[in-house]
Amino acid sequence: MKRFRFQRSVAATFLCVLSCTGTKALCGNWPRFLGPNHDCRAAAEDAAGFWKESGLKREWEFPKGKGWAPPVVEGESVFLFHRQEREEVLECLSLNSGKSLWRCAYEAPYRDRYGSGDGARTSPVVVDGKVWIFGITGLLHCINAKNGAVLWKRDLGKDYEMRDNFFGHGSTPLVLKGKVILPVGGSQERCAVALDANTGADVWVAKHAWGAGYASVIPAKTRVGGAMKDCVLLFTGGEVRPPTGGLLCLDAADGTVLGEVSHRARIAESVNAASPVLVDGNKVLTTEAYGSGSVLSEIMEGGKLQKIWSTAKLGAQFVTPIWRQGLIFGFDGQNVRLAELVCLDAASGQEKWRDDLGGNFGRGNLVDLGEQGVLALGENGEVVRFKPGGDKPEIVQRQKLFEAPETWSIPILAGRRLLVMQNERAKDGATPRLICYTY
Repeated sequence: MKRFRFQRSVAATFLCVLSCTGTKALCGNWPRFLGPNHDCRAAAEDAAGFWKESGLKREWEFPKGKGWAPPVVEGESVFLFHRQEREEVLECLSLNSGKSLWRCAYEAPYRDRYGSGDGARTSPVVVDGKVWIFGITGLLHCINAKNGAVLWKRDLGKDYEMRDNFFGHGSTPLVLKGKVILPVGGSQERCAVALDANTGADVWVAKHAWGAGYASVIPAKTRVGGAMKDCVLLFTGGEVRPPTGGLLCLDAADGTVLGEVSHRARIAESVNAASPVLVDGNKVLTTEAYGSGSVLSEIMEGGKLQKIWSTAKLGAQFVTPIWRQGLIFGFDGQNVRLAELVCLDAASGQEKWRDDLGGNFGRGNLVDLGEQGVLALGENGEVVRFKPGGDKPEIVQRQKLFEAPETWSIPILAGRRLLVMQNERAKDGATPRLICYTY
């Protein structure tokens, strides 16, 4: 029996109602894992003037449980998904103060057979006053963003007989035009599903032999008979021997598999975890470590996929690269000591430069700041802002926020604030926390 709890006060509920029912935020939102447009690009109003010479100033912090899932921001509310003991918890916080407005928790016991932890791996998704969370055991919940009440829930692990995979389930759902779409890698080759966003009822099931990886689904368009049609891109490949997987293009309306490009390392203990990256509107970058590198594919007429180039120069283990101004930026490498920031020419796949950003920076997460350059958050708590430059990155600013490992979550820019997750105990003894900085 699952137990649900939500706690709220009249004042807290009033604040959250304001932020979730149409009140315009001071600046941009970050309502989903990869940002407003699924491309790790900050809103122009949040990127403008980032950051001042005086440095990033800590505004508030909130103690968090286990997990690596970055929060999301809608209006003046922050939604944090994490684990506390046997429960997965969705917490709604005030963006202005960091105070908890409401809390929804449910039991989800889990033990990772690889010892990598039982924390949350997926971000919340906020659309039209609702929040969706997908937990490590396969539980999907739709929650009222105003007060934390559960609107509906599904045990997808049970319903689709999902494999436990290497580290549980870790793909953030895509909410698109009334449907919740996510990979399941279930029995009978049930690769991905779409559910009705209002009820949780099945809309379609996509059939394919490739299992579920850890990458999140992103939306795209394909041309069909002179008109543009919605499709979704899924970089998939789960725990199977021999290992199989790659990029799928699915019809968003009915789940039909329109195209595929194989992309998976030859070793069984590999995962497809970095999300697909749209390049110039009709091309897609996929990347994986473990020797398989990166592949650029083109979305052809009717959703068919055609490989353009591949390279071993960029193999991102789990952090999603970015594309801007004809260049691709991503972190190559499987551990903190060997990781390097790599710049590729998007047209040819040729390496333009690589830089370790200081040797202990590790596998960083990137956010495109437009004219302000690129923000990189290293896995030990250091932030760097750089301009792409010619043959190397031009470091504009850097600041050590804290010294703690596994800082693997995307930094969030919203409401003229920077949200950073410290996921493990810091060198100075500070326990895991969500930290809000002003700039």
